[in-house]
Amino acid sequence: MKNYKRLSDEVLRKKLNEISYKVTRQNATEKPFSSPYNKNFADGLYVDIASGEPLFLSKDKFDSGCGWPAFSNTVDDEAVREFADNSFGIERVEVRSRYANSHLGHVFEDGPKEFGGRRFCINGAALKFIPKENLERLGYAEFLKYFKS
Repeated sequence: MKNYKRLSDEVLRKKLNEISYKVTRQNATEKPFSSPYNKNFADGLYVDIASGEPLFLSKDKFDSGCGWPAFSNTVDDEAVREFADNSFGIERVEVRSRYANSHLGHVFEDGPKEFGGRRFCINGAALKFIPKENLERLGYAEFLKYFKS
C-alpha cells in the first residue's frame, strides 16, 4: 500500500489547477457537464487528484444524467469518509478522500438498485483517471484484476 497523505495548501496551489484546488480544498462544486470524466467510460481507475489515492473503478461508473461523474461504489469500503452536510438548507452526505481529506462530492441513495442503490456524485475536478493500460506503470497494478476477462 502506498503512503498517501494530505499535502500542504502551498504545494496543492502549485500542483492543482484553480477549479481542482477550489473543489478539493474549499468545497466548491464544478459546473455540471463541465468535466470530461462525466462521459468517460474507458476501463481504469479514478484517484484523488491531490494525493493519488484510489477511489473508484470505471466498472462502477454509470451515466446518472446529473452532470457529474457518478459511481455506484467506491474501490473499497474505506476509500472515502462520509460527513453530514446541511449547507444550502439541504440534508446531504458529503464524501471526502480518506488520506488527503479532499472534498469529492456527495453520495445519494437514488442510484441503481441492482448495484446497491447508492450514487456517488463526484466532481471530476477532484479526480484523476488512470487508464487500465497505465495502471501497472503508475503503481496501481493491484487493480488490474478488475479488468481481466
